[in-house]
Amino acid sequence: MHDEYRQALEKLIEAKAAGTRPEPVEAPEPASAEVVDLMAMLEKSVSEAKASRSGGADASVHDLPTAKKTTKKTAAKEAVDKAVPAKKSADRKPRSP
Repeated sequence: MHDEYRQALEKLIEAKAAGTRPEPVEAPEPASAEVVDLMAMLEKSVSEAKASRSGGADASVHDLPTAKKTTKKTAAKEAVDKAVPAKKSADRKPRSP
């Protein structure tokens, strides 16, 4: 990697240390860039998309298959419910007369 900033800074420091005037630095030539009209590109894309959709055939509709019904297995759940004893209300304080 070539660090132009560091080289220019080192030359400037050397020139100041020697007591001479630093050499002027040439500004880089600006890069030319092609200007693109984004709105024109968007309009073109939209018109192409509309044209590609309008030539198609009508969509066909199909009936969906019915869902299979599953049976519930409640025997296992009932056994678990019977195994758990009910909580007693021992935590309550008796009423005061």
